[in-house]
This record gives sequence, structure tokens and C-alpha cells, in this order.
Amino acid sequence: MKHTKWFPIPQSGQIVWFQTFSGKLGGYATVLGLAAGTVTAAVADCLWLVYLLEQWLPAVRRWAQSCTDVVAAAQNGAGSTAITLPAFTAPPLPTGVTAQPPGSLTRIFALVQSIKDSGKCTDAIATDLNIVGAADARPDLTTVQPPLSAVFNGNHVDIKTGWGGNLRFLDAVELQKDWGDGKGPVYLATLTGVSFTDNSPMPANKTVWAYQAIYRVGNQQVGLWSNSVSVPVGG
Repeated sequence: MKHTKWFPIPQSGQIVWFQTFSGKLGGYATVLGLAAGTVTAAVADCLWLVYLLEQWLPAVRRWAQSCTDVVAAAQNGAGSTAITLPAFTAPPLPTGVTAQPPGSLTRIFALVQSIKDSGKCTDAIATDLNIVGAADARPDLTTVQPPLSAVFNGNHVDIKTGWGGNLRFLDAVELQKDWGDGKGPVYLATLTGVSFTDNSPMPANKTVWAYQAIYRVGNQQVGLWSNSVSVPVGG
């Protein structure tokens, strides 16, 4: 899933976000036109994820560490008393928290998007619900240009690109390739990372493959094409 610009990356921040969103959503149900069942389900998803991140997962990690300690003691420890293997006991669910079906975060993201698309969510409401990203300076998308390098490596070509510090504003990098057949560059791949391996079969004769890249936002190319990089192959 693509990460949103408003949802925190650290788990500690996610816990705070879930608590804030679930605590305030009901207060905006009427103005946003949300059914009571929609609010109840979203709050249940939020509280379930808070429990998992704040209580259950740390308990699992402590238990896993105790298991590691037992193995170390079994191998190299001292004493005459038989070792008792640790059993995991999950923290009890807090009052009002119930286990939910898979996909809680997906459902929450879908609800937030529907709230934003409803036309009823003012800037003040969005800010209070914490569903707007930080006010970062937007780059000029007419001038952004991806870096590009390509290196022949045995029987394939390793390609590297980058985001130029603008990852939050871009969706992908479109990569094109000139096969050296006189037809010019053609589409090769759409990258959401910064590396790509071209495993195309090597030509029998010496050939020069050339690559170029451009950023994409949604279905649109944005900015400038990268410099073309050439790699001798085959032969």
C-alpha cells in the first residue's frame, strides 16, 4: 500500500494518530454525513490497532526475548532445576476493544479518502482529524529530472535512479530503452523503487542499449527526461 502523506511512519506516531482520529470522528459525524455504523466500525478498527501496537506487539517481543534467554540458559547456563519454557499470554483486551477482521488500516484509509472526497470536510475539520500532511514546499514538477546510471554486470544491466528528495510528490519512474535496432526508445518498466535489473537476453552481436527515465504522477509523465545512458552489450 502506498504510504499516505498524513499517516505517521513511526509506530508511536501511529498510535497517537489512531487515538486522535477515533476520539474526534464521532464529533464530526453529522457535518460529514457519516452513518453511526460507519463511525462505530472505524473507531473499532482504530482501537484494535492501538491495542496491537501498544500492548500486544511489545508483549510478543518481550516473550520472544525470554525464549532467546531460555535457549541461552539451556545451552550454557548453570543450576540443577529443570528449565520451564515460557508461555505467551496476550495482554487482555481493554474495555470496549474487540478483535477486528483483517484490513483495519485499509478500511481506515478508505474512510479518510471518502471524507476528503465528500466536499463536506473543511480545512479545519481535516486539520483537527489530522488527515492533512505537513505543508512541505511542492517542487516545480515541470523541471524535476531523475538521475540515471546503468552498468553492465555479467549477463544483465543494473540500473539506478533516485527521487531527488521529492519522493512524497512523485509516484513512480518510467524507464524507456533503446534496443539499438533503429526504432528509438520504447517503454521498459515503471519503477516505484530506485533500482532495476534488465534481464533481457544478450544479443548475439555487439550492440549498444540506451536508457532514459522520467518521473510519473498518477498516469502522467512530469518533468524532464533524464540524460540518456548507454551500455555496450553482446558479442
